[in-house]
Amino acid sequence: MGLIARVVEWVFGGGRNVLRDTAEVFVENAEAGAVREQARAAAAMAQFGAEFTPVAPGPRGRFDRLMDAINRLPRPLMALGCLGLFVAAMVDPVWFAARMQGIALVPEPLWWLLGVIVSFYFGARHQMKGQEFQRAMAESLRRSAAFVPRTEAPIIIEDNAALMDWQRQRDAP
Repeated sequence: MGLIARVVEWVFGGGRNVLRDTAEVFVENAEAGAVREQARAAAAMAQFGAEFTPVAPGPRGRFDRLMDAINRLPRPLMALGCLGLFVAAMVDPVWFAARMQGIALVPEPLWWLLGVIVSFYFGARHQMKGQEFQRAMAESLRRSAAFVPRTEAPIIIEDNAALMDWQRQRDAP
């Protein structure tokens, strides 16, 4: 009995576990790995948030608000203008045909130039608004408790009517 007690004490005694320590040489400790992964993810999110956080997010000036209002006009004006063309064609077809003949005389390179200008305008606006959205998301993530590790709370069935109904149906004969 003394020999077995000494072997067990040697393996598990002294506040350490030789079997566990030996196994961790070959297989990662899942709990420690999860802690490292959570710290890595939190650091990555913090860096991402820092990259998209505005340096000085002061209030927008009168000029910025005016330019934003002007920038919102082209799309609705183009849509309403297309509808206006249909109305003009129905109201006065001769007048409309004369205008369309004028448009047909516009050289093709000018149409390409118009296409490039409109594409760059809307593309730049789309990119700017996308970056503003990413900044706002990063700021809200930074402010929220998204970086705090969450623990899984047990599901309390009494608080969830759908789970209670499902459990009743499952337990019914």
